[in-house]
Amino acid sequence: MTNRAVLISGAGIAGPTLAYWLARHGFQPTVVERAQGLRSSGSPVDVRGPALSVAEQMGIMPRLRAAGTEVTEVNFVDDFGRRVGRIPTQARRGDSVELPRFDLATILFEAAREEAEFLFGDSMAALHQDAGGVDVAFEKAPPRRFDLVIGADGLHSRTRQLAFGPEAAFVRHRGVWVATMPVDDLNLDRHTVLLHNAPGRAVALHPCRGKAMAAFLYRGPGDASFDHRDTADHKRRLIDAYSGAGWCVPELLQRMREVEDLYFDSVSQVRLDRWSTRRVALLGDAASCVSLFADGSTLAMAGASTLAQALAATPADHEAAFHRYEREHRHLVAPKQRAVRQATALLIPASRFGIAARNRATRLWPFASGIRLIHQGLRRRRAASPDRNRRNDQTP
Repeated sequence: MTNRAVLISGAGIAGPTLAYWLARHGFQPTVVERAQGLRSSGSPVDVRGPALSVAEQMGIMPRLRAAGTEVTEVNFVDDFGRRVGRIPTQARRGDSVELPRFDLATILFEAAREEAEFLFGDSMAALHQDAGGVDVAFEKAPPRRFDLVIGADGLHSRTRQLAFGPEAAFVRHRGVWVATMPVDDLNLDRHTVLLHNAPGRAVALHPCRGKAMAAFLYRGPGDASFDHRDTADHKRRLIDAYSGAGWCVPELLQRMREVEDLYFDSVSQVRLDRWSTRRVALLGDAASCVSLFADGSTLAMAGASTLAQALAATPADHEAAFHRYEREHRHLVAPKQRAVRQATALLIPASRFGIAARNRATRLWPFASGIRLIHQGLRRRRAASPDRNRRNDQTP
């Protein structure tokens, strides 16, 4: 029984999922989280693709669906709130569940807490690896020794900083900033997200479930002086970025001045040559952040399951397990990271011409989606009939 005591940094999406599966495989996971409790901020997230299978195996799909939003489309609106374009969401097709990030994190935490140790309100201060394990110093708790350490602590990962080096070496700003906050007393259609654009700026209202959410997204250069914990500075940046904006933005900015639960950060990507070093590995956004637009929660759950399976397959050889996990999971991550530019162009056109072109393109969306489904069906049919394919290839 080797490599059984595992410290996981971060109690967001990836951390509790990994803790659940490690405990099921006979490991002893401990999760440390800097926040005093589960964080309530953040955008609604999707659980789809490989994460649906993970959730099914965890037995949490009924809870996910109960917490899911009922959004089926995004409506693009002008300064007067009139619809100028629309696109359906993936949830409309029934192959994903969209739910508030806090609800997903809570469900995953409750699935894992009976068999994993959770330390809230603390963080790693230092770590030292040797051939037999990792000595970890905490900011508050006494030092402890673990066999392995997994960093599931997000874009600004403390684990990555301690084991791999400074954030600036691995994090790349993608030219967009994002903020989200809860908003009360808005009479929104529960099926519809509203999104308003000005050149290089976007504001969205999402009905969520129970309490609506506002999101601000705007284009802007990176800033080396940015502190992701300085809320007063975040509010100043938003006021400057949205000065003179139309629609209901002035009212939202006034609400933003008073709100406490404001999330603000750079839309960034994390790129590393390797996701592990000796006895420390990275998971989720800490390893391969695809940031705002591209399945971060889905990838976090899928990656956690893959890592747990790899460690269970070779518990005495963690380096082989880390290598297997990285090899398999990079196949899911790579296309999502490449898609960020296209998503930015769709949601935050840089010019009035770009906004108009996007709005016109959305009118063709149902036709384009139908053509794509036809092509997918033909590819599946050909893949299922190799003998027919060979006969067709030989036909003059």
